[in-house]
Amino acid sequence: MPQGDKSSYTEKQKRQAEHIEESYEQKGVSEKEAEKRAWATVNKQDGGGKKKSK
Repeated sequence: MPQGDKSSYTEKQKRQAEHIEESYEQKGVSEKEAEKRAWATVNKQDGGGKKKSK
C-alpha cells in the first residue's frame, strides 16, 4: 500500500478526519496542514487504518 493511501480506513474514520480537517481550517490552519493533522488525530485515536474482518 503506497504512502497516503486511505483505502484501509473505514467510512467512519474518513468522516471523522473530514470533520477534524474542517475544524482546523475554520481556525485558520492551511488546507494541507489541516489534512495532515486530521489524519494524525484519527491514527492516534484508532491506531491507523482498519478494515472490518469478515
